[in-house]
Amino acid sequence: MSISSGQRIQGLTRLVRPKQWIKNAFVFAPLVFARQFSDWDKILDSLFAFAVFCLAASACYIINDLRDVQHDRQHPTKRLTRPLASGSISSRDAVIVLGVILGALLVSLAANSKLAPVVGSYILLNVAYTYVLKDQPVVDIFSIAIGFVLRVYAGAVALGVPLSDWMLVTTLCLALYLASIKRRQELISSGAESRVILAKYSPILVDRFAEMAATGALIFYSLFVMSTNHRLIATIPLVIFGLFRYWYVVDQEGSGESPTDVVLYDWPLLSAIVAWGAICLWVLSSS
Repeated sequence: MSISSGQRIQGLTRLVRPKQWIKNAFVFAPLVFARQFSDWDKILDSLFAFAVFCLAASACYIINDLRDVQHDRQHPTKRLTRPLASGSISSRDAVIVLGVILGALLVSLAANSKLAPVVGSYILLNVAYTYVLKDQPVVDIFSIAIGFVLRVYAGAVALGVPLSDWMLVTTLCLALYLASIKRRQELISSGAESRVILAKYSPILVDRFAEMAATGALIFYSLFVMSTNHRLIATIPLVIFGLFRYWYVVDQEGSGESPTDVVLYDWPLLSAIVAWGAICLWVLSSS
């Protein structure tokens, strides 16, 4: 089957998964809560950390796709959406793109070496996840969540500011919530055949994981904002709404396998996130 240039470009775009880069926005949390968002140098430092994590994330996605290409070809949706599984690009193309991304990443980290340990840890974690950890129950969910914690930590390292313990544990709980729901939806929509690990879970079990993580995220976020600025308590209802709305979209509309799609395309949830960010910026800038 011949592949047109348009299909090849589309395949290369899907290979690096630019939509998933929204997850790297977690690196901006320290910029906001350390009140550095009025300093252009600090903003540029955060943008650099964001760009570096976009490169690192895309490299990890390619490694994962190369590892899972045969399995993805048996998956009901991934065989159509994943470029290697669908045949829109070759493994050779993927390896070349991976080499280019890793080269750009090395050059970037050479220019700003303080991020190298965090980014290196993130890549090692994801490689371990691809080859070993994603087949270990509970460990797989925590591996995904720790990736988000590393993003927040990288944001603090880029700025040279201390990171609140409350922020770290809030991020961990929120990420555990998202990862648990992702596993739930994979199990319900595709069954245990789509991932080896899913045979070791049940919808009831991962629902309990998600409930515990959501409760923890709300409690720790409340403690965090009260210790940061009491006026930020106004954002707590938005956080509760966000958790409720996300779960509604997952349960009633069958989304959740891709948190990015839910955030980008559900306007009530997106509006709540924008309002939350606007209130945080207003409160912290006026204090």
